[in-house]
Amino acid sequence: MTALQRPPLAITMGEPAGIGGEILLAAWQALAATGPAFVALDDPDRLTRLAAGLGWPVPIRAVASPGEAVAVFPRALPVLPLSRSVEATPGRPEPRHAPMALESIERAVSLTRAGETAAVVTNPIQKSTLYAAGFRFPGHTEYLAELAGGCRVVMMLVGPSLRVVPLTIHVALAAVPRILNPALIVGQGRIVARALRSDFGIERPRLAFAGLNPHAGEDGAMGDEEARLIVPALASLRAEGIDVRGPLPADTMFHVHARSRYDVALCMYHDQALIPIKTLDFDEGVNVTLGLPFVRTSPDHGTALDIAGKGVARPQSLIAAIRLAAETAERRHAAAGGADPGSAAGG
Repeated sequence: MTALQRPPLAITMGEPAGIGGEILLAAWQALAATGPAFVALDDPDRLTRLAAGLGWPVPIRAVASPGEAVAVFPRALPVLPLSRSVEATPGRPEPRHAPMALESIERAVSLTRAGETAAVVTNPIQKSTLYAAGFRFPGHTEYLAELAGGCRVVMMLVGPSLRVVPLTIHVALAAVPRILNPALIVGQGRIVARALRSDFGIERPRLAFAGLNPHAGEDGAMGDEEARLIVPALASLRAEGIDVRGPLPADTMFHVHARSRYDVALCMYHDQALIPIKTLDFDEGVNVTLGLPFVRTSPDHGTALDIAGKGVARPQSLIAAIRLAAETAERRHAAAGGADPGSAAGG
């Protein structure tokens, strides 16, 4: 099947006051002729107003089901309408929009698990607005895990130059040594190795683990977490036949020659992972959730409220997320022997 013949991807609304709408419009302009085809779960009137305000010739077409989207896609952006209209002012998020943002995510997951859409691509959400409306999850990743039945998931950032996994995510730096333990490291290492094989086609993935402390602890002179926590975990993974290396000093594992020796870098905390990938691949980075029973990707950036509605937001990360979602869904589809995309085993 070509990209325009397979089930469409489901693209969520994200924060309606952010840049999600305009990068969605720009992504359709870039991909209309070639695909991958997608359907937006959004308010078609909102997108029509946004396109008109930007002066962009993007025709919007409401569809009744994802099945209509593939035929519509080359001529217009297909939108599966939400249950209520959304009137948002760019740059001014409001808690009253939170239910629609969440409805968009929930419907995308439901459609993908039912095989009506091939994968979920999420536009950025404004967490503070969702929290004000009672949202109880740290972010997208944890919410998607809950929607999938509480499965264990891993966040991986993917760019043209690098793949990284932060083993701890949105926690204070002081809490990282308390949260890290061998079971966490082993569990996430297994998920990553399995996903690189099933979703990225890497037969024998090479996992590089960063140390926690400067110089990976310098043989205990700068901390003992490497010896107590990381080294035993890596020994367990090696015993399972997984190709792991480390713990490596984080300050020397991201230059070009070092990157050629592994397929993914697993880091001990958020900034240790995200600083290198955002330095190398800021415009094309993609957030991928591993371990879900469906494919999910997202642009690796936020809502950018300061530039929303100005037509200057770059769509490259969303386009990369769309393409990666389509490739991954096709790989899972083929591996499952042609079963519905949403029913394939998780990474």
